[in-house]
Amino acid sequence: MTSSRRARPYPSDLSDERWALIEPLLTEWRAARGGLGIRPPVHDLREIVNAILYLNRAGVPWEYLPHDFPPAKTVYDYFAKWAKDGTTQKIHDLLRTRVRRAAGRSPQPSAVVLDAQSVKTSSNVAESAQGVDAAKKIKGRKRHVAVDTLGLLLLVLVTAASVHDTAGGRDLVGQLAAGFPTVSKAWVDMGYKKSVVEAGSALGIDVQVVVKDPAVKGFVPNVRWPVERTFGWLMLHRRLVRDYEGSERHSASLIHWAMIGTMSRRLTGEAVPSWRDPAPKTDTTSPI
Repeated sequence: MTSSRRARPYPSDLSDERWALIEPLLTEWRAARGGLGIRPPVHDLREIVNAILYLNRAGVPWEYLPHDFPPAKTVYDYFAKWAKDGTTQKIHDLLRTRVRRAAGRSPQPSAVVLDAQSVKTSSNVAESAQGVDAAKKIKGRKRHVAVDTLGLLLLVLVTAASVHDTAGGRDLVGQLAAGFPTVSKAWVDMGYKKSVVEAGSALGIDVQVVVKDPAVKGFVPNVRWPVERTFGWLMLHRRLVRDYEGSERHSASLIHWAMIGTMSRRLTGEAVPSWRDPAPKTDTTSPI
């Protein structure tokens, strides 16, 4: 099995503490796929995850993964399998529960914020999977999301950008009622129409449209602010600034991996190095 200890780690690499959060789930996943047991696994699961986190943060194509990671085709194969069988979702949801508990919240939320984000797509995305967001003049895909009041992702629905926020909102409300029965309150912006409110009411969710006061200038935080922060977290990942994925499932999976990275750092108290961090001071005094 290849080692996860490289001489020069990347900023996106998992620390021992962050790896400990998700290692049991992936070890269990591998054990369940043991096959005949004739040949031991070749690649370290930690390095597979490190490669996915690197790609998502740096924005490189799969084929451009640095050579000190496992082969790109191998990494992509694991990524696709975990997206398809729900492993990525399982890791994500486990960390979300732990973050909520660490913040003194109950495991399941009672209030959510709904919103949508349109992003351009690359040329490898099928024309049938794209659309034009007429309001924002963007041709591509749209991410309809539901987050809790901490900004943690509950649901993500990837569609063509031409799908109206209202249509996505109705779908999200339905999925919330089915998957998160504790949710009783949802906030949306003025782009959502009456049918979302009606759909929520029929399912026991009070959907409230937050109206911005035209007299107030500049940025003023309100109950919808957590979802804007969530989009900010996603935009730190260059692979998410534009949608390159041929599959909508893979688009959603990369969003989950971005949140996995964010939540694991939050749980361990780690920060992401950036150009804003002060450079280490050097001693310029003469030894003479």
